[in-house]
Amino acid sequence: MSAVQAQSLPAPRRVGPERPQRRLRPAPERAPRSKPRLAYAVIALGGVAVIIVAQLLLSIAVTQGAYEIDALQMQQTTLTRDEQKLSEDLDRVESPQFLATKAEGLGMVPNSDPVYLRLSDGAVLGEPKAAEGGAGASAPLVPNALIDGVPSTGKAQAGETPTGGTPGRADGATPGAPAGAPAAPVDGGLPTPATH
Repeated sequence: MSAVQAQSLPAPRRVGPERPQRRLRPAPERAPRSKPRLAYAVIALGGVAVIIVAQLLLSIAVTQGAYEIDALQMQQTTLTRDEQKLSEDLDRVESPQFLATKAEGLGMVPNSDPVYLRLSDGAVLGEPKAAEGGAGASAPLVPNALIDGVPSTGKAQAGETPTGGTPGRADGATPGAPAGAPAAPVDGGLPTPATH
């Protein structure tokens, strides 16, 4: 074979897929593993501690708020009851029967024969008579259950200071006077009877 013929001949073909040639290279040297730093561990533990403390403080604040709400609701209930009690007491004091009873206790008597004055011509309508007092003179025509048991005198209720009278005597009578004697008028006021 000549050299010209050897160059013109095709190269022998391989049957099957061609495989890329692997090139072997030396493995890189392993870098020595660095130990975990202490700062990272401290930061992680500090973060966990901060989260736990924040959760505890939030829980305490929520619990404290619940106690305050409960206390305020109890206070509101008490105030609502007081308001209802005072409203009922006001209704009792505003009643005409109560006012008539208190007026009688102060010495006023009802006038069963009222007299009217007509302003257009000055005429007097009715016959003027002196009002007469009596035990049942001002008895209410319509009973009021709210004022049952209320004394007709101006006696002070619990928590109030009595008006008039002389200091030193519980019944307001003059010192040295026998018990049950009427009290002397004070500052031009009406004398009040001693009650037991």
